[in-house]
Amino acid sequence: MKHRGEETLVARLSTYDSLVEVGVGRRPDVAAALADAGCAVTATDVHEFPVSDPVRFVRDDIVTASEATTPGDHYRAEALYALNLPPELHRPLRDVARAVGADCLFTTLGFDEPAVPVRCESVGGETLYVAESGARDGPRRTGER
Repeated sequence: MKHRGEETLVARLSTYDSLVEVGVGRRPDVAAALADAGCAVTATDVHEFPVSDPVRFVRDDIVTASEATTPGDHYRAEALYALNLPPELHRPLRDVARAVGADCLFTTLGFDEPAVPVRCESVGGETLYVAESGARDGPRRTGER
């Protein structure tokens, strides 16, 4: 771990036994740290990226998965999370998490507002958004359709 904020984020996310990092990209540090903490971790991205064992990598598109009848077994975990998630992917991440009965957590680039109803947690100086798991007809924030 390079940053204290990442250590705090790993401590928060390691409360789950199994997780999926959506959009891992070239920064698998958090996924690797979660695996080192004893969590079962799968990382996904639309492009192939190397991850270290025991993190499992699956090439997949969260938007396509959100539109599928069944998003895929690799999303079956206690929590789905994404780091620096752009607003256009908030809803697909939340929808896949709902489809598999998982919690949905994400961070943004810092200036984006969540596009789905969330509650906020301060984690290591960063805001971690936890998507509401209620019905789609629940309260909406700006940008929710």
